[in-house]
Amino acid sequence: MKSPSWLAWLFSSLFIISVALIGHGLWPGAKNQGSTRVIVWDVSGYYLYLPAIFIHHDLQELRFHEQLLHDYAPTPDFQQAFRHPASGHYVMKYSAGMAVQYLPFFLVAHALSGPLGYPADGFSPPYQLALLIASLLVASLGLALVRRALLPRFGEWPTALTLAAIVLATNYLDYSAMGGAMTHNWLFTWYAGLLLLTPAFYRQPTMGRALAIGAVLGMMVLTRPTEILAILIPLLWGLRPAGSAVRERLAFWQQRVGLLLAALLAGTLIVSIQPLYWHYVSGDWVVYSYQEQGFSWLRPHLWDGIFSFKSGWLLYSPLLVVALAGFGALRRQQPAAFWPMLVFIVLFTYVAFAWDEWLYGGSLGQRAMVQTYAVLAWPWAAAHRWLLTRRPWLWAYVGFAVLGSYYNLWLTYQAHLGGLLVAGQMNRAYWWRILGRYDVPTEARLLLDTNYDFTGTPHNERVLWQENFEAAHLGQACGLPALQGQCSLLVDAAHPTSPEYSIPAARGQFQWLRGSALASSTMGEQVEGRMSQFVVRFCQGPQVVRERTVQFQRALQPDRVEELHFYVKAPREDFDRVVVVFLHHGPATVRFDNAQLVAFDE
Repeated sequence: MKSPSWLAWLFSSLFIISVALIGHGLWPGAKNQGSTRVIVWDVSGYYLYLPAIFIHHDLQELRFHEQLLHDYAPTPDFQQAFRHPASGHYVMKYSAGMAVQYLPFFLVAHALSGPLGYPADGFSPPYQLALLIASLLVASLGLALVRRALLPRFGEWPTALTLAAIVLATNYLDYSAMGGAMTHNWLFTWYAGLLLLTPAFYRQPTMGRALAIGAVLGMMVLTRPTEILAILIPLLWGLRPAGSAVRERLAFWQQRVGLLLAALLAGTLIVSIQPLYWHYVSGDWVVYSYQEQGFSWLRPHLWDGIFSFKSGWLLYSPLLVVALAGFGALRRQQPAAFWPMLVFIVLFTYVAFAWDEWLYGGSLGQRAMVQTYAVLAWPWAAAHRWLLTRRPWLWAYVGFAVLGSYYNLWLTYQAHLGGLLVAGQMNRAYWWRILGRYDVPTEARLLLDTNYDFTGTPHNERVLWQENFEAAHLGQACGLPALQGQCSLLVDAAHPTSPEYSIPAARGQFQWLRGSALASSTMGEQVEGRMSQFVVRFCQGPQVVRERTVQFQRALQPDRVEELHFYVKAPREDFDRVVVVFLHHGPATVRFDNAQLVAFDE
């Protein structure tokens, strides 16, 4: 009979594969069968090196990019590279590490695409499928390496529980099954390998292990430069905060300078791919390819990144709290691993959320942290080992783990098939409205703009403002056919704004406003910020005290008339009027009618 940890690895691997097949529509009878798209968004940027080199032989001008956008639309516009101001050549935004790792699978797809009857253009279905298969293999390998590291140190059941928890209760599932071609899944596996090599090296330092550690670190840095922090793990392994330990470590390396230089050389050779590429396309050895994006070292987004409703790391994967708490048990059970892992996690978290684009383009939770789960697996396994000897705590944890796993599976479903999760735009009101549900009124999507949801019983209702937009009163172009009466308000490129409607009001007169209007749009939901807006402002003199811009297209089907409602809470600060205005954004033509604000108290 196979061991529990082996069965947990097998289950976890098969579960990831099953989720990938379902999510990508690759099972018989799937509605979206044949629509697999893996090389999109950031992945297309990591990958673009390969078709540029091996198919188009054009790494500087990327002349094929317009045809690529036309045929496959991996991104809405060309975001994968930018024009270098001095050379005039294109420079890839992303470093080359993932392209190097994709290369074997790309070559297989390239060899098979023609015989299978597909264009050998780098983006046809064989290439998409090759990267999906590669990502699933890498995920299975990563979990196997984690198991191999944990098993001799923590035992069968702690290892089995840790593997299951990573897959079932964290966003690793999403970034191995659905977003597996992104960096995080692959880096998870590199971290798992590093955590096998490092203790093995200190047990028996050999040239092979030194070269392997250097090569692994080099590939990680070539993939994401901030992974340079991973060097802390082998450097600090086994150290304690004592002067004698530091002296012993320095003596250790003095006796093995050759191994240290070999590791450094191996890593440098791999990392050198990037400056060589930069010099070839731009003439500069170093190019900051992220342009206007950067770090706020003195004001990191730690609270938002870890706890916010928008994309908080622990809010979206709450069971990881147990892994973090497990550092106490790790210190007792595996003291050699404690300090390097703790220092690494603290610094990695700080750097991840010092990045100004801390949402990382919108994701299920914080994708930037996913690769660290191979490190957090150690304190998590230590916590599981501790819990297994304490029954009352164990049963409490089991309940928490079951809820956390269900929550993670629900989130993963809503992110890809259910559609309720809106990555990068979530807020408190919308999160609570959809939590655990599979169907909510489409009007609930307006909470993404207001972040106010009134569920009580209103008192003292009175109409504060009402407008029917009849042409004679409005004095502007009439939106026809009218949604009600003779005319509706039209907002489009030729009519980008309505008049401002100013309503006298003051703090204390009411606690809430309910806005509503009939609306119709020629297009449904568009990208955030590219939809027309119903704007409500609370003003004090020239100052805007509070503003809510509600994008009705979030809840509209093309050319269907809907009456939509939203709530706004009155601010505690003084205000002397409420201002309403309708603004046009994006490509759609939108009509509004019978708009009103109703004031009421709780």
